[in-house]
This record gives sequence, C-alpha cells and structure tokens, in this order.
Amino acid sequence: MSSRARTSRAKVPSAVPAAVGGAGAPSDERSGTPTYGAAEASALAGVAASSSSASSVAIADFSTEASTEDASVASSERETTDASTTDASADASGAEAPMEIYKSFDDMGLPEQLLRGVYSSGFDRPSEIQTKAVVPIKKGRDALIQSQSGTGKTATFLTGGFCHVDPKRNEVQMVVISPTRELAEQTGNVAKTLGQFMGVRIHLATGGVSVDADLDKLGRGSPAVPHLLVVTPGRFYDLLKRNAVRPSTIKVLVMDEADQLLDAKFKEQILYIMSEPFIWPSTTQIVLVSATMIPAIAEVAKTLLVRDPFTILRDPDTVTLEGIRQFFIKVDHDDQKLDTLCDLSDVLTIQQAVIFANSRKSVEKLANDMIRRGFDVGFIHGEMDAKERKHRMGEFRTGKTRVLISTDLLARGIDVQQISLVINFELPVVNENYIHRIGRSGRYGRKGASINIVTPREERRQEEIETFYSKKVEELPMDLNIY
Repeated sequence: MSSRARTSRAKVPSAVPAAVGGAGAPSDERSGTPTYGAAEASALAGVAASSSSASSVAIADFSTEASTEDASVASSERETTDASTTDASADASGAEAPMEIYKSFDDMGLPEQLLRGVYSSGFDRPSEIQTKAVVPIKKGRDALIQSQSGTGKTATFLTGGFCHVDPKRNEVQMVVISPTRELAEQTGNVAKTLGQFMGVRIHLATGGVSVDADLDKLGRGSPAVPHLLVVTPGRFYDLLKRNAVRPSTIKVLVMDEADQLLDAKFKEQILYIMSEPFIWPSTTQIVLVSATMIPAIAEVAKTLLVRDPFTILRDPDTVTLEGIRQFFIKVDHDDQKLDTLCDLSDVLTIQQAVIFANSRKSVEKLANDMIRRGFDVGFIHGEMDAKERKHRMGEFRTGKTRVLISTDLLARGIDVQQISLVINFELPVVNENYIHRIGRSGRYGRKGASINIVTPREERRQEEIETFYSKKVEELPMDLNIY
C-alpha cells in the first residue's frame, strides 16, 4: 500500500473561543441545517499541511507506511461488494480497487482474546459493514465509513481499533470522540464487553462533570492509565490543553457521528483538536464513522484521511431503513396532536418507544401534558444536568421507563434494542435527523415502526423528507397493523 502525505492544512487562529476551552460544557444538540461554505471547507481541509522537515512532524504530516497484511487474513474468504455502497480503496497507481469482504470473524486474523470478546458480545457473524471495514481498520488504514443505524458500526471501529492496542503499555492508545455524553457512555459499554478478555482499560471523559477524576486517571504517575478514552469534543480539548493526554501515544483516533462533529456546532472544536499547538504523530490512524454523510461534509472529511484511506459511502437513494415501516397520521391543528398521541398510546402495543420533539420547551410541555393525563413517560434533553440525564437514560435502558420524550439528543447512535416504535410529534428540522430518529427502532434487523403526526402546515415538510430519501411514507392503517 502506498504512503501519502497529508494535504495542505491552514493554520488555525491562536485565540481559542470560550466555547472550546471554557469551563462550561458544550451543548450536545444540533438545531440547524449543516452549512459548509468554500472558506470553511478550505479551512478544515487546511488543517493537514505536509511538513517538509522529517525531524519535526506535526499534525501537518500524517504520511505513514502502510501495515502489512497478516498471513492468516490473506488466505481468508473474500468477495467484491454490492452495488448499494461506494466502497473504494486506492492502489499505488491511484486506481480504485474493490473492497474485500470477510464473512466470518474467524477469518479476520483478530487477536484471540479480542475474538473471544466479539463472540461474547453476542455476534454470531459479521454484519455487512463489519465484513467490509474491520480488517482495513485492523491494517491501520484511515477510513470514512457510512452505514445505516443499527448495523454494528460501533463494534466495527472498536474491533478494528483494538487490534492496535497493547494492554501492556500504560498509556492512552485509542480515542473515540462522540458528540453526546449518552453516545459516549454507550460506546464505552460496548468497548468493555469487546475488550474484556484483553485487559483493556477504558475511561469515559465527558463534559458536564468535574475534570478532576479524568486528571487522576490520566496522571503520569497513575499505575492504570486507560488504553481507550471515550470523550466528548470539549472535554477532549480540555485534556489536551492540560497535557493530560498526549497525541504522541494515540494510535487510533475515531470520530463517531462524524458528520455532526464536522458540522457547524462542533467543527471549531475539532479544528483546534486537530491542529497546533497539539503535535500529532504521522502514525495516528483516523477513522470517521456516521449513518449519514452529506456530500459537502464528506469531501471535508476526506481531507483528513491520507493513511492509505478507504471509504464506504452509501448512495443517497439507498439511505433508508427498509426494516422500519414508516407511517403518518393527519390532524387538523397542532392542538389535536396531544389527543392523537394519547389515543395511539392507549391502543398500540408498545415494548418501548421514543417520542421526538424539536426543542427543550416542547419536550417538557409534552411530557407534563401526558403525565397529567395519566401516562407514565420520561423526558430528556441536552440542557438537563449530566447526572440527571444519565439517570433517566439508565431507567430507559433497563425498561423502568417505557416511553421517553426527547429532543434530537437521542437521535444519533443510542442503542436500546427494545425500542419498537418512534413517534415524531414534530418533524425534524434537518433531513438527516429523520433517518437517525427512526433508526432508534428496528435495531439489528428487528421489526420497528415510526409514526409522524402531521398537520396541514407540516405536509410539505414531510414531502421534502420523502423526496430526500426517495421513500413514500404510508398513511397509518385503520387496523393499526404497523409491524
């Protein structure tokens, strides 16, 4: 595999905004449509200038020699990919080569203790994205991976990344950046199961709580520094600034829900993390993962990837969740939505459900209205105290709370396998969030359904979503047979 230098990166301003380095935790919710002008795209693309000095390698130089394929992997079963994804890697001549597929975890050449963790996690055979992406990540290749919700993306980058972690070394070797505390916590839980037989130490470092515990864990004199650090952007920047984490030890850097991390809310934080004064080694592998990836952000993301990169991007026309039946129900006015929602809650058999609204105010009002009518519901949003959010998510995961009302905080990556129904009390402002919302149901091939409660004023918005995903949403049948 060829070695490539990082593309030219622009200097980032030295003044750090309070939102990046300040004491307050960054907000976790996104509320607007992604926007990338030419200047912004150029600025982010500019964060990787090739260093002309071999003795002083900064973030600018990410060139590296590609790792050699393991002999046991070389003889494993392979196929070319299907037509629904754009799966490509480049050979030395720059030509695209078909992605190799590994149908069994046993064929991937994984370390024995990691393989035990994979099977103990309940995986019988690799999902589609795992057949394609685990081995290239294991080989140390940069990656841009798009895969639908509920397909095992988290286990994909953790399994591939753990191949680079040496539990005997007392230092941080892998970092996963997540846009929300809830997703970070979930990733940490998956990592604990996968790495349980390897002796991998895992630590969660997110905003909204004191940094002191993180500093104690990461201290130079600590006898048990975590090997994997799962972070939110603001806290990771803070730890880097305090020199509690050194980029020189990090072998794998993962950005989960990368399109959100590179979007307007977080991109400034990511710019500072990936630029001076933090000196990143040329050997750091970068893996970007998301269920959605608009072209403008995908192009920006690719500028960070030059370590023999590979991409798996889905055709926009195929980015739907076919296992989830999608319905709508019409109401004449906004004030009829609550009655309709309560009627649905009375007649539908719901294992667990998430109801989405667009703002903290809407979430709290809807929850209070339903509670007054005798419904047992919980609610959560990004402006809630971190400890309270964790408590409420815990009650939902254990099933103590069966119905949770939320902003788009829960739209990305949250995996509660018992969720069978998603209700959009308000349609999302951002098209991409629609697929993330309904993807909370029907996880890993299970049956699921979504229902949009739509006024005449919102019919055009629903049509826009249908056009965006090339998917017609059906009217809710009279017999309420939604599964």
